[in-house]
Amino acid sequence: MSRKLRKRPAESPRVAAATFAALGDETRLFLIARLSDGRPCSIAQLTLGSELTRQAITKHLRILENARLVRSVREGRESRFELDPQPLAEAREYLADVSEQWDHALARLKAFVER
Repeated sequence: MSRKLRKRPAESPRVAAATFAALGDETRLFLIARLSDGRPCSIAQLTLGSELTRQAITKHLRILENARLVRSVREGRESRFELDPQPLAEAREYLADVSEQWDHALARLKAFVER
């Protein structure tokens, strides 16, 4: 019980749910992994090595963009996409808080049973 439980903002579960929903697809996880090196990529670059069409990649990138996981930057005639690590950090923090709540609940149950 290393850290104190924080009161989470009311929208926190909604924001976390949007992040988890966006990550709940194999193709979108593939795109996150491709963008995780920090270099912006075009749709053509993201399509290389996959059997997906540009239209399919674009559809998945829009979902990731709506969840704030990626952002697009216009460079000339093409858009380049880059990972925004902040929502992933927020999701990780949310999961750590939920895990800590479960740890506290299990500790209380253990104390009750052992009495």
